[in-house]
Amino acid sequence: MATVKPRTLSGFMELLPAPQRQFDTILQILRDTYERYGFTPLDTPVLEDAQVLLAKGGGETEKQIYRFQKGDADLAMRFDLTVPLAKYVALHYGELAFPFRRYQIAKVYRGERAQRGRFREFYQADIDVIGDGKLDVLCEAEIPSIIYHAFTQMGLTRFCIRVNNRKLLTGFYAMLGLADKAGDIMRTVDKLDKIGAENVAKILTDDVGVSAEQTKEILFFLSQKGTTDELLDSLAKYAGRNETFDQGVAELRTVTQNLADFGVPQTHFAVDLTIARGLDYYTGTVYETTLTDYPEIGSVCSGGRYDNLAEYYIDRPLPGVGISIGLTRLYYVLGEQGLLSGDLATAPCDVLVLPMTEDPAPAIRAATALREAGIRTQLYTEQKKFKAKMSYADKIGAPYCVILGEDEIAQGKLTLKNMRSGEQQLLSAAEAADAVKSALAAQTATVICEK
Repeated sequence: MATVKPRTLSGFMELLPAPQRQFDTILQILRDTYERYGFTPLDTPVLEDAQVLLAKGGGETEKQIYRFQKGDADLAMRFDLTVPLAKYVALHYGELAFPFRRYQIAKVYRGERAQRGRFREFYQADIDVIGDGKLDVLCEAEIPSIIYHAFTQMGLTRFCIRVNNRKLLTGFYAMLGLADKAGDIMRTVDKLDKIGAENVAKILTDDVGVSAEQTKEILFFLSQKGTTDELLDSLAKYAGRNETFDQGVAELRTVTQNLADFGVPQTHFAVDLTIARGLDYYTGTVYETTLTDYPEIGSVCSGGRYDNLAEYYIDRPLPGVGISIGLTRLYYVLGEQGLLSGDLATAPCDVLVLPMTEDPAPAIRAATALREAGIRTQLYTEQKKFKAKMSYADKIGAPYCVILGEDEIAQGKLTLKNMRSGEQQLLSAAEAADAVKSALAAQTATVICEK
């Protein structure tokens, strides 16, 4: 029979065991952080009815979606986690308590061209708070705290959560007589970091139909810099000219004034008037998080406030605020920049038990005792020479080995070998468990190690 050459499709990430442990560590940190803030886990189907999934679709979404027929069913694979959330909330509206706080960490699928750092199958890690009719702006102030604590728990310290409010942008463009072009302007200025002010100005004048004088005013407004208080004071000079603008400034002030109480230091957030998010979906506070030393990477966590999550599924206003972390892309970028720690334990076990006699019973009992003590333990069962067993321990990166030969069995003990230092101790199973627990508790390595 002819063999088929194994291959992984372009745009799909497949990791070896050690990197997979790193990835799963990041994933677990996010789960733990989200749950610490009172978010409940949610898991929606990968496949949905295409008509339901594409209720708010069109344009690029239609082009990128994986869609197919199975019998009479018209099916599509989820392309994000927000649309399935909208369907879920509409479907279960009468059974949910609002505000509804959910997190979902799951794979999504987009049939776009695979390229560096962009995937066709990738994990997103989302949180959203959904209100019934209303949602207090304090929820928008809490979001940066979740970002901050998740990232610092991973080991990142040099990042900035950039905050803005689309209402003040909408109001400002209305002041210039450009209310009907506000969406096109925001989608254009959202590219400032990527293409620069000169190219943005050209698009605004040539394609969007903004005059040269208006373009100059827009770029001046967006270029304002300073501390949070300085920027808010600068915005105050526009007060009273547009109600939407004033509301946006008030919300931005509320968000920034509460960040310290939510545990976010001033060193890690900034008001940035250029942040608009390219989607008309957002209506209030918007966020983008960038790594300070790697601005070229772009945002690694973004999101914002929206007015009506499920308008295509239910006739009730369901405002919300949320963020999304492209987890697969973040992991790829961290690896590419050499920021993944080599000190993080990535072995599948903490102890590898090596039987050195024909009778496996003592080794089985030792492995069982260690597992019952809460230690990740693997029992080596292959009948190979000692050198081959130690080679296997090295290859999987086991930090400790338990060796059980005739001498150890006769004394009712085991030999605990530290694979890094080479130190060996003759101990009881309980003593070995305590020694391993103490050593593991003293380890402080994070998944990310900044240079």
